[in-house]
Amino acid sequence: MRTFRWMGLALVGVMAGCYEDPVVAPNPAPEKVVFVASGALVTERVDEFRSALGPPNGGTPGDQLTGRREIAWDAGATAPFDNRDDFPSDFFNTVLTLGATYKTNGTGLRNDTELFRGINPTYSTEFNFFSPVKIFSPIGGNILDQLFEVAGQRTPAVSRGFGIVFSDVDLADRTTIELFAPDDSPLGTFSAPVRSDEKGLSFVGVIFEDPIVARVRITLGTGAMGTTVNDLTSGGRVDVVVLDNVIYGEPREISSR
Repeated sequence: MRTFRWMGLALVGVMAGCYEDPVVAPNPAPEKVVFVASGALVTERVDEFRSALGPPNGGTPGDQLTGRREIAWDAGATAPFDNRDDFPSDFFNTVLTLGATYKTNGTGLRNDTELFRGINPTYSTEFNFFSPVKIFSPIGGNILDQLFEVAGQRTPAVSRGFGIVFSDVDLADRTTIELFAPDDSPLGTFSAPVRSDEKGLSFVGVIFEDPIVARVRITLGTGAMGTTVNDLTSGGRVDVVVLDNVIYGEPREISSR
């Protein structure tokens, strides 16, 4: 498998850098570059990932030829839903036109400004944010699907890359992103590394040469948060994980590629 020259990266096969072999992949696997980092290297790796995807397209509506989109949960328009369990699943393609919608195995979605202490006071010592000050999680479940649409439209789309910053990954290979093609065939499962410092952040991202990702399944640790559910490091039995920034390649209309 050739290394992508357009990436301009020297770190291949390093746990804190990027590697080219997923945990699970179809045969033959499409060519890809995977980025992973924890601790102090998260910011550096996220910046490399952003650069590899191209310039930011912000909330520009429509199918852009190149570039990336990013959800940081901190936009002022999200404020009416902060610290509630009814964050709209289509918010990031109807209110803010970023080409992303969500589904969960739980009962709702929550955008939180208080490190989820309103659900369980112990969480304020477990979680942190990558971009201040909001972080995000499904409620009543620990699985979140992101689907791509053309920004501002209900037209199915595909992306060439997806990355996410997680908070408080305590167990290896339990916090993952699974990527799927438009026909729902698997493109690989990729694990976030375990936290390595007090800030507790981890990053995993994948870039393909072409836009082929229609859906991403995000699995957060080993169970859902709750009022009586403590994290492993607070004496509980569940690895409770939440997420912050989500970065992905421009959602392209499937028929336009």
